Amino acid sequence: MNALESASTRPYLIRALYEWCADNALTPYVAVHADDSVQVPREYVQNGEIVLNVSTEATSGLTIGNEFIEFKARFGGVPREIIVPIDRVIAIYARENGQGMAFPLQVRASGADEAPADAPGAPSLVESTEAGDPPGPDSTPANGRKRPALKRIK
Repeated sequence: MNALESASTRPYLIRALYEWCADNALTPYVAVHADDSVQVPREYVQNGEIVLNVSTEATSGLTIGNEFIEFKARFGGVPREIIVPIDRVIAIYARENGQGMAFPLQVRASGADEAPADAPGAPSLVESTEAGDPPGPDSTPANGRKRPALKRIK
């Protein structure tokens, strides 16, 4: 395997930031591009995205592998199995301070998904610009709360 064929750094960075959140008693959230390849509760998807609380308190059986993030969680009291392909994760950050990392949306073989024109090929550090919790396990979409907005830090 040469440098052009090497494995993606995305799953390694996601695991590292997840561990950083756990070590610092922070709540890790992942923002996901919710297309047909993602198994999430569709009623919580807004504008083609869903934000998931992946803390140990909110999940059961969490596995952050090189291809998928898989876990079980309750949404509105209903247990659900969540499966997210790693290439659909667009950010991981701490709920409490917004620190984390954003990733460009990767183009699938079909060409259906494209990275934004201004998105660089490398991940970016992010911080929250608004307070509030996104919808997630045991919350309702109509709870009136705003999702944190992410901004690039260069």
